[in-house]
Amino acid sequence: MATKLKVLRAEHDLTQEDLAEALGTTQKVISAWETGRVNPRPVMMQKVEDFFHVPKEEIFFTAFNYKK
Repeated sequence: MATKLKVLRAEHDLTQEDLAEALGTTQKVISAWETGRVNPRPVMMQKVEDFFHVPKEEIFFTAFNYKK
């Protein structure tokens, strides 16, 4: 299943390297976010939200999906 970040990146015709450069990080970090191995820190989530104009809670749903 593709993550929302991967879908957004594809919709904007961006490579992982393109997105990494725009956000000031590396392609390996973008890959880790897309596979769900790592969640970005809040400041990077905000950068992604600002870049795509999509709420970070929607992009990184699993990071905000807490069980009670």
